[in-house]
Amino acid sequence: MKRIPHTFTIVFALIVFAAVLTWVVPAGEFVRETIDVNGSSREVVVNNSFHYTERAPQTWQIFSALFNGFVDKADIIIFILMVGGAFWILNNSHAIDVGVMAFLRWVKRLSRYRIIKKLGVENIIITLVMLLFSLFGAVFGMSEETIAFVVVFIPLAIQMGYDSIVGVCMCYVAAHVGFAGAMLNPFTIGIAQGIADLPLFSGLEYRLFCWVVLTIVGIAFVLWYARRVKARPESSPVYKLDDYWRSRMESSEESRLSVRQILILVLFFVTIVALVVGVLKFGWYIEEISALFLAMGILAGIIDRQGADDIAKLFLAGCKDILSAALVVGLASGIIFILKDGCVIDTILYGLTRSLAQVGDVVSLGAMYVFQTLLNVVMPSGSAKAALTMPIMAQFADLIDVSRQTTVLAFQFGDGFTNMLTPTSGVLIGVLGMARIPYGTWLKWVWKFIVALIVLGFILMLPTLWLDLPGF
Repeated sequence: MKRIPHTFTIVFALIVFAAVLTWVVPAGEFVRETIDVNGSSREVVVNNSFHYTERAPQTWQIFSALFNGFVDKADIIIFILMVGGAFWILNNSHAIDVGVMAFLRWVKRLSRYRIIKKLGVENIIITLVMLLFSLFGAVFGMSEETIAFVVVFIPLAIQMGYDSIVGVCMCYVAAHVGFAGAMLNPFTIGIAQGIADLPLFSGLEYRLFCWVVLTIVGIAFVLWYARRVKARPESSPVYKLDDYWRSRMESSEESRLSVRQILILVLFFVTIVALVVGVLKFGWYIEEISALFLAMGILAGIIDRQGADDIAKLFLAGCKDILSAALVVGLASGIIFILKDGCVIDTILYGLTRSLAQVGDVVSLGAMYVFQTLLNVVMPSGSAKAALTMPIMAQFADLIDVSRQTTVLAFQFGDGFTNMLTPTSGVLIGVLGMARIPYGTWLKWVWKFIVALIVLGFILMLPTLWLDLPGF
């Protein structure tokens, strides 16, 4: 069996590859202007404004990429550290571990009902949790928030006889499948439609259909994998790595919830409710969510009768435990800096639009989709990518007689699926850090699933070329 390279090795190799591209690809850029998109200012490219510029090949900058990446992704890095520290305080009480055991003992009683026994309690739990998180991803673009849920669903998955990958799939993968097939995601659809001069959230009916199809496929895949792991636990690629989680759960198997642990679980539940309400009603983002979880951690420590110094030490221990994931986020962000400073992203985009002018609508749509998918590997920010590509792609869609709504769908799918694969995604690296899954191991497991989703996404786009769909 070949040894999988360390995550740092993989990401640094990508930085070097990006630097090589700056020597090979001609430098160029578009002129940009600031416009209002659904009440927010966005910097977008001006159509037909591309021009070549002086080359800016990157050399020693590969070593400053970590610094620049840390500066650029400081919000996500701090978020990861604060969540890691807060949950370390909470986990010291073992409230979640014991709570998971109590929950499973309760749901197993439902097996006395014939229909539930036939379907399988574990299958029902996985399906309902994934459905909920997929809906969150589709409606308000849940992404960073999933980092906090990993430490809840991995113990649940482990105790049901699965592995940490299943736990990650229950929250993170489900949310990002929903994110890709979103109906109302303001961070992707809202911005892309605004730039393309389309009515906000138009085409909702067909997007709802796409979300249903993608969610069903995602849940079916995870259930299939979970069944295999339960039948042969040693076949899991993270079987040995999960010893950490199994040892945690073993110490809680016979425990009963104490009053303090019940209060901490109530606090955690209130925190999650506050998170959902804050995001949906008040537009909370990383700053507010970080503060929320920090307050939860401190209050959990107080309920657990920890002194101020003990709470501080536990918080620092949690930050130390998750620090490697935070470092990877900064390093991975350096890839984007190399490509931007080397002035090659705009050149690649310009070259694509010129080459597409000579082919038919199906091939053009496929090429746009592939480009959005590949661009997302190096630029995982949906809003930034929409501002870069949609002004050009919308105009190009008019030239080849393809609906602008179809172009938005190509952007949406292209932006969504590879979020679960690209090392430049701070959310993915944060989730894997919480889950203690090496990036190389995750990549080896997930790539076939992502390819299947990409193919399915293209199939779902084809009816928009041939059928008279609402909003298209």
